[in-house]
Amino acid sequence: MDRRDFLKGSAMTAATLAASRLAYGQDRAAVEPPSTARQGGDVQWNKAPCRFCGTGCHVQVGVQNGKVVAIAGDQKAPVNKGLLCVKGYHVGLALYGQDRLTTPLLRKGDKQVPISWEEAIDIIARRVLKDPKGFALYGSGQWTIPEGYAASKFVKAGLGTHNIDANARLCMASAVTGFLATYGVDEPAGCYDDLDACDVLITWGNNPAEMHPVLFSRVIDRRSRGEKVTLIDIGTRKTRTSGFADHSLRFKPNSDLAIACGIAHLLVENGTYDKAFVEANCAFRASSTPPTLEGKAISFEEYRELLKPYTPEKVEQLSGVSQKDLRMLAGLFGRRDVRITSLWCMGPNQHTQGTAMNSLLHGLHLLSGHFGKPGDAPTSLTGQPSACGTVREVGTLSHALPGGRVVAKAEHRAQMEEIWNVPAGRVSEKIGYHTVEMWKRFSTPTEQGGDVHTVWVQVTNPAQSLPNTHKLVDPSRKLADKFLIVSDVYPTATTRIADLVLPSAMWVEKNGMVGNSERRTQQWFKLVQPPGQARDDGWQLISVAHRLLELGFAGMKDKDGRFLFDVKGKDGRSVPIWEWSHYYDVNVDEHLFEEYRKTTRIKHKDLAPYQEYVKARGLRWPVVQQPDGSWRETRFRFSGFDDPYVKKGRDIQFYHSTSHDDRAQIWFQPYEPPPESPDSEYPFWLCTGRVIEHWHTGSVTMRIPQLRRAMPQAYVEMNRADARKLGVDNGDLVTVETRRGKLDLPVWLGGRGEPVEGSLFVPFFDERLLINELTLDAHDPFSKQPDYKKCAARVRRRERVAEKQK
Repeated sequence: MDRRDFLKGSAMTAATLAASRLAYGQDRAAVEPPSTARQGGDVQWNKAPCRFCGTGCHVQVGVQNGKVVAIAGDQKAPVNKGLLCVKGYHVGLALYGQDRLTTPLLRKGDKQVPISWEEAIDIIARRVLKDPKGFALYGSGQWTIPEGYAASKFVKAGLGTHNIDANARLCMASAVTGFLATYGVDEPAGCYDDLDACDVLITWGNNPAEMHPVLFSRVIDRRSRGEKVTLIDIGTRKTRTSGFADHSLRFKPNSDLAIACGIAHLLVENGTYDKAFVEANCAFRASSTPPTLEGKAISFEEYRELLKPYTPEKVEQLSGVSQKDLRMLAGLFGRRDVRITSLWCMGPNQHTQGTAMNSLLHGLHLLSGHFGKPGDAPTSLTGQPSACGTVREVGTLSHALPGGRVVAKAEHRAQMEEIWNVPAGRVSEKIGYHTVEMWKRFSTPTEQGGDVHTVWVQVTNPAQSLPNTHKLVDPSRKLADKFLIVSDVYPTATTRIADLVLPSAMWVEKNGMVGNSERRTQQWFKLVQPPGQARDDGWQLISVAHRLLELGFAGMKDKDGRFLFDVKGKDGRSVPIWEWSHYYDVNVDEHLFEEYRKTTRIKHKDLAPYQEYVKARGLRWPVVQQPDGSWRETRFRFSGFDDPYVKKGRDIQFYHSTSHDDRAQIWFQPYEPPPESPDSEYPFWLCTGRVIEHWHTGSVTMRIPQLRRAMPQAYVEMNRADARKLGVDNGDLVTVETRRGKLDLPVWLGGRGEPVEGSLFVPFFDERLLINELTLDAHDPFSKQPDYKKCAARVRRRERVAEKQK
C-alpha cells in the first residue's frame, strides 16, 4: 500500500464502516453544498494551509465568482506533497453550511435576537468596565498568529491582567511543560523529515493513522517502496495505527510512566545507554520539595538507584506489558545502528502526570543518544492548526508572554512593556487563571469567590470540549451576573447558552498565519467574503479596544497617548481599522506580525519578515538571514549541522538549558496511581478521543455533508467479551455512567478501534452526546491540563435493537 492508497483507503474505510452502523436517529438531512467539481479557466487558484489539525498541509484553493469551488492538494507543499486527508479534501465546504452565523445576537429572555455590531461592541466594552480584572478571554489554537497576538496585547497590555487562556491548555499544555523541563525552551527539536529517515517509529498512546493521516502516510509510503521501517504501537486501545504495527503493545491506563522507567532501567543496568552522548550533553533531574518545573539536580548514581525498582517483572505487573516486549523496546533504544522516532499527542498529554510522561519520553531519547540526527527524535504532535504558532509562541496562556516569555519574570514583563510601548508596571505580575480555574470561577457565585464575571470565547466550543461540564460550565448559566460572549462561525453547544453571539469570518474569508507541529509558520490571504455580517476575530478585538478608548479607558493608550493598535497607512496617517469598512485598507496581519516578530529572538525562535512567508509554503523557525540576504529555515534544532545558534564545532548544544551548562535534563519520574480507578461500583475505564472524519467538537466538520454522513454520531466502543457479559450487540443502546453524569450511547463492536476488556472508548465530536459531561476535571499540577483519557465508569444495558423494533 503506497501513500496515496493509504489515504484513499482511510477515507473510504471510514465512510463505509460508519455508514454500515446503525443510526442513532436525530441525524438531520444533509445540507447540499455548492459543487466542488466545477473547474474552468476562470477559476483562480491560491495557496492556503488546511484549517484542520496541526499537521500543516497546504491546499490549493480554487475560487470562482466569489466562492471556493475546488480544493486540491498543493504539490509544492513539503508537508503533504500534494496529498490531503479526508478532512482536507473537503475543507472548502466548511465555509458553506446553511446555518452560518451572520449577525450579532443578544439574549433577551429565552431568545437570542439580532442587534447591530455597534451595540455588540459597546456591550462588550461596558462588561470590561464593570471590572477589568473579572473579564476573561478564552481563545484557541484556531486563532491565527496575528489574532492571538492581538488578543494577548488586548488583555496583557490593555486590560493589565492575564485572564486569557486558550483551548490548547486542554491538549498541548503538558507537551509545553515537558519541553521546558527538559530543554528550557518549548517545541520540538526534530521535524517531519524524521519520518522519512527513521528505522523505527514508536507511537505512544497515539493514533496517527486517524489523527495525522498525512504524516503517517509518509511512513506507509516508505514501506511500499521496500524500505524497512519497524512500527511499534504502544497504547491502551487497539486502533487503526495498530493494524500497521510490527509490535502492538497494550498497557493499563496511567502505567506508561512505568514502561518508560522500565526501558531506562534496562538501558542503565545493561550499560547500553549512550554514555558518550549523556556525558557530553545531559544532566539528571528528579522532583523537588516543593515540586517545581526545574526540580533538583541528581547524580547518575542517584538516577540509577531511583530506576532500580522498575525491573521488567515489576513493570509487567504495573503495566501489563510483557517482560519480553519491554526488553525488545530497551534493546532497540540500546542500538546505535538504528534511528528511532517517537510520536505522541493527546495520550501522554491529557494525563494528570502529563508533564512527567513528556519528560520521560524526551529522557529515553537523550539517554539512548537517539537525538539530533535525522530520524532520531522525540516529537510531540499538535491537534490544532496553530496550537504552536498562536498559543505557545505568541503566548495566549495565562502565565505566558509573547516569544516564549513568562509573566513570572520581571525582565520579561519589562521587555514586553518596551515593545508594546506601555508604561512600566502595565504588564501585571499576577498570573491569570488557567482554563479549568477560569471556568470554575465563572461558574461560582461572585459572593463565594467567583470573581470572573464575563468570559469572551473566540473560535472554540468549551461547553462541549471542557471536562466535567456539569461543574465548569452549567452553573454559570444560572447566575444572573455572569455574562458569556461567544464568537464563532456556526451555532454550537456554547453559542446556544451564550448571552451575546458574534458571527466570525472563517479561514480564507480573512488573512491569516498559523504555526504547525514542526515549527513551520505559514501564511495565506483572504480569498472570499464572509457571509452576512460575519467579521474577523482580530477586527472584533480591535474594535472593542477602540470602544474602550472612546469610553476613556486609559489602558488602550500607549505611553505616548496613541491607540494601542494604531496602524499607519503609506501616507503616514492612522488608518481607522476599528471601522470594518477600513479594516482591509491595510494588511493588519502584516502589521501585527511584524510587531510580534520583534519578540521572537529571546528564545531563538526567529521569524522572517511577513513577505517571506507570502512566497513560501511555510518556514521552520529559527529562520535566519544569510549573507546574501536570503532567509534560511532550521530543520533540526540544537544540532550543530543545521541549527545556526549552535556554536561552531559542537555536535549538540542545548543553549537554553535550565542548568545553564548547555545540557538537557534527563528526568526520573515515578509511576503513580491515577486519580480515579475502576472499582466494584464503576468497573470500566473510560477513554475519550477523536475520529478521522471529525475535527474536535465537530462544529465545522458536521456541516460538511460527506463527513457527516460518514460518521453521523458518537458511539461507545466495547470489547466483545464485555459485550457478551452485558448481553449487548452492535447498535444496542447502553447507558454509560460515571460519578459525574450518564449518557445513552449505541455500542460499536469490532470497529476501527477495539478497547481491551474492561475499557470503553467514546469520541467527543457529537454535541448531541456530550461525553465530557462524564469526564474528570483533575489536571496535571504543572501544565494544568485535564485528563480525558481515564476515569471510572459503568455500563447498563438498555434495550436491544431487535427488542426496540418489536
